[in-house]
Amino acid sequence: MSTTHDSSVQVASNPPLVIWRLLDGKPGHENQSLGLVNAIKRKTNCESYDISVNGNLEALMHYLSAMWPFGRGLPYPDLIIGAGHGTHIHLLAAKKAYGGHSIVLMQPSLPVAWFDLCVIPEHDAYHGDGHYIETRGVLNTLNNTGVHHADKALIMIGGPSRHYEWDTKNIITQIDQLLIQNPAITFTLTTSRRTPPAFLAEIAQFKHQHLIIVPFDQTPPNWVKAQLADVAFAWITEDSVSMIYESLTAHVAVGTLNLKTKHENRVTKGVNQLVNNRFVVRFDAQSHYKSLLRAVPGFMEAERCATLILNAQIHKPIFSPAQPTHRPANVRQAALTTHSGNRLITNG
Repeated sequence: MSTTHDSSVQVASNPPLVIWRLLDGKPGHENQSLGLVNAIKRKTNCESYDISVNGNLEALMHYLSAMWPFGRGLPYPDLIIGAGHGTHIHLLAAKKAYGGHSIVLMQPSLPVAWFDLCVIPEHDAYHGDGHYIETRGVLNTLNNTGVHHADKALIMIGGPSRHYEWDTKNIITQIDQLLIQNPAITFTLTTSRRTPPAFLAEIAQFKHQHLIIVPFDQTPPNWVKAQLADVAFAWITEDSVSMIYESLTAHVAVGTLNLKTKHENRVTKGVNQLVNNRFVVRFDAQSHYKSLLRAVPGFMEAERCATLILNAQIHKPIFSPAQPTHRPANVRQAALTTHSGNRLITNG
């Protein structure tokens, strides 16, 4: 277990909101929880503590004994936030021992009603018990600030996935047509860990003067974030779903480079829904996409969730004792309530 501490730099008369963020070591999960914590910090006086956890069996033993050692010496939490299956039992154990309100990002493997609040992507189509917020995609750390030059675009290439049939030749053809159709735009192309070497070898043969190629292993930390603040357009292979949502959050116009689906599932349905809602456009050889390619205002799901959480009230601590084991009765807990009923709020 390791713990790091960060506090928001704000002056307030009320005690700061204390957040424990449980980390499972997976960058994608930690990016989601960091996005929510950062959004909360932008709205209120708070301090956060990052706590690395692992081992579900160990977490279960801590829950049963009401002794969660990872919180020793820390301020009592108001919110305990985690993403990923490896954090779920630890969330329950931490709440039982120290109080606070448990918040899970993504649909948990345990019953939703066991947690105070779950933040669930709408493509999961959850309609069960418990308090939850539906979101458009998963949360991220991006924001909508930036210059967004109209003559710059970013191309992000994924690779083979469980959901889409990868086709290097097809993607190369679409990129070639895209560059020809937009001669006034400078395109920067980057790859990912999943991108086949054959793709990079072939794209390197391109002679387009307004194409810059930066392989992922040559990009410094936060490079994509900086690019999305600079460009007006992002073209993304359809398999790179997280990049689609991050680009929408960054307030750039998003187009997809098309791939065939292996089978319809919640991920492919989510992308199709974005297209149907005209949040995203698909590339076409006839350039029909040009009339629909535009940034979507207000696509800031972490900010929206932070506002709902801070304005909410949880009615019942569903999975904790009346008084947490290690929390004195006179220690403040932040008021957090939801509407009665199952769904706290839908997207929108």
